[in-house]
Order: sequence, then structure tokens, then C-alpha cells
Amino acid sequence: MIEIYNDLQSNVLKFKLSGLITAEDYENTLIPAIKEKLKKHRKIRILYHVTKEFKSYQLKAVIDDAKAGLMFFNAWEKIAVVSDVEWIINGVKAFSFIIPAKVKVFSNNEIGNARKWLYQNNI
Repeated sequence: MIEIYNDLQSNVLKFKLSGLITAEDYENTLIPAIKEKLKKHRKIRILYHVTKEFKSYQLKAVIDDAKAGLMFFNAWEKIAVVSDVEWIINGVKAFSFIIPAKVKVFSNNEIGNARKWLYQNNI
């Protein structure tokens, strides 16, 4: 499941991932939320929190994740990924060089640092 959390800073979008992530989560939650933010902001900041309750992605969700990355390729200003899942951490680190934004990975016990980094104005 993907949950969206509103933020006081209007150009920030926070997602919380837990359990099984499905294609419907992307199509009905994540992608519409990004589109809505982009109506008001040219660039947005993302907090992508993979909780300890996270289980896995459905294959179609992985494909939708890649599509969303391409669809919104230039929309990102900063992305903070919070996770203790090794393959997610390694994947973000391996591919972050192609994303035209600052990307940083944090462990779940560093979520406060992730928020602080995300809100800093230096980009």
C-alpha cells in the first residue's frame, strides 16, 4: 500500500510504502498525487519512505515505478529515500546518477535526517 502524507511545504510530497505495493497503488495514488503537485510547482521534492512493514512489489508495480520515473523525469528537485531494504537501497544508489535531481538514501532510523535534508534549500 502507498499512503500520501500532506506537508506544510507545498512543493513536498511524502509517500509511505508498506505491505505489498501494487500497480493500483501507482495508478490510483502515487501518479495522481505527483500530477496534482506539478499543477502548482515546476519541480517537487519527494520523501519516499519504505517502512519496516514493507513486503514486496508486484511486477506490474515495478514497471509502473519505472514508467513514473520516466514520465516525471525532470519534475524532481530532491528525492529522499528512507528504507532498510537492501535491494531498494542498492537500486537507488546504482541509478541515482541518471536522475536530474539530488537523491539521498537514509535508513528508517534516520527519517528525521531525511526530512531535514529534504527541506534544506541548497540543491
